[in-house]
Amino acid sequence: MTATINRYLAGNFGPVHDELTVTELEVTGNLPAHLDGRYVRNGPNPLAEADPNRYHWFTGDGMLHGVRIRDGRAEWYRNRWVRSMKVAEGLGESPRRGVPHAGMDFASNTNVIEHAGATLALVEGGARPYELTDELDTVGICDFDGTLDGGFAAHPHLDPATGELHAVTYYWGWGNKVRYVVVGTDGRVRRSVDVPVTGSPMLHDFSLTEDYVVLYDLPVTLDLDIVSGRSKPVPKLIGKLPDPVLSRVTRSGGGGTGVFPYSWNDDYPARIGLLPREGAARDVRWFDIEPCFVFHPMNAYQENGGVVLDVVRHPRMFVSDRTGPNPNIDGSPSLHRWTVDIAAGKVREEQVHDRAVEFPRVDERLTGRRHRYGYAVGLDDSGASAHSVVRHDLATRNTTARSLGEGRQAGEFVFVPTSDTAAEDDGVLMGFVYDAVRDRSDLELLDAATLETVATVQLPVRVPHGFHGNWMPTA
Repeated sequence: MTATINRYLAGNFGPVHDELTVTELEVTGNLPAHLDGRYVRNGPNPLAEADPNRYHWFTGDGMLHGVRIRDGRAEWYRNRWVRSMKVAEGLGESPRRGVPHAGMDFASNTNVIEHAGATLALVEGGARPYELTDELDTVGICDFDGTLDGGFAAHPHLDPATGELHAVTYYWGWGNKVRYVVVGTDGRVRRSVDVPVTGSPMLHDFSLTEDYVVLYDLPVTLDLDIVSGRSKPVPKLIGKLPDPVLSRVTRSGGGGTGVFPYSWNDDYPARIGLLPREGAARDVRWFDIEPCFVFHPMNAYQENGGVVLDVVRHPRMFVSDRTGPNPNIDGSPSLHRWTVDIAAGKVREEQVHDRAVEFPRVDERLTGRRHRYGYAVGLDDSGASAHSVVRHDLATRNTTARSLGEGRQAGEFVFVPTSDTAAEDDGVLMGFVYDAVRDRSDLELLDAATLETVATVQLPVRVPHGFHGNWMPTA
């Protein structure tokens, strides 16, 4: 019998099995002297052996990979599993403190941020964050000092003007609603708004402007037939799910190696919602768009009475591949600009460039404000490998790319400015790069204006392909 091959368990998608601490890493080039902090990235790394017939990339146990930089040196590299209850049990450890939301204690594997003095590992779908130490050890479940009612999100956005953290959360047990949450600078939830949507969609990310929260209500929805093992697609779901169904979905998606219960839904309308940041659910205005899916917006801002949205648009998502994104089936993602004409009640859609890209980032000092530059990773034809770093100049519509070399594969790159007052592209791009020839990874720093290499931190191990990372400066 031929063994099942799951590409999200093979090559550099495959998990690593050891937690390491390595000090005084070798550096080529020169690390900028002003850098003082940690680069940390999160991603799936199953602790137990995963069934290739059931494993979906989005469900692997979370593992953090971090590099500490100070005084022109790379002081340490650490990788640590996020100690969910099942991971702690699998490692023979005591469970960490805290109470999960609705039993959703799974795979904090998507993002890692710092807010109100706490480092947080994030995931979506109804689970709460896990708080970490500076050395990436797990403290426990975070409910923002008892103020978080429900789960949180994988992609919160920090308002650079107020310092508040904004998030849009979803959970299959809520039925046809999502929740807008604002966490203050004190680390406590100060605002929560439930917003009705068409059914039970996956909202991986959202956009923030100075006056609006932008919701992407798109046709990837909860599919109970995936959970039950049937093959016929489920129509869009309305209302709260019965408790036995909730329990089945929770069990099937948990444990770090479970199924992923969302798929493409042809019957579900695609639309954008504008929620005033201090408004109520009744104040949302909805705008229809062509069917598609967006994991990651680049940024958004208001202009001429409307809203400009730069997003990476996928033609479809999770049509039939139950292991993860598959551009060969779903189509290649590319950068699009959507301009919402509020007065006319419609959206103008245009493609910025036809290059296949994902993981867009901007200078986050400009979150919700007009930006000129954006950065992404360039994908090959299969979408399985990110072989270049791409720089978009949205003013000139000029797009340039830097190939990382034969056999070198990029993860997400984050922009770090040279100083608080530096120009928008005065800084470095920072991210992990896997070298297939050496079977090792590096932390690569590129000049944001030229994409030339500034410095390379050589790691003694490989960092499996994962999701999102951030630079966390020392306070």
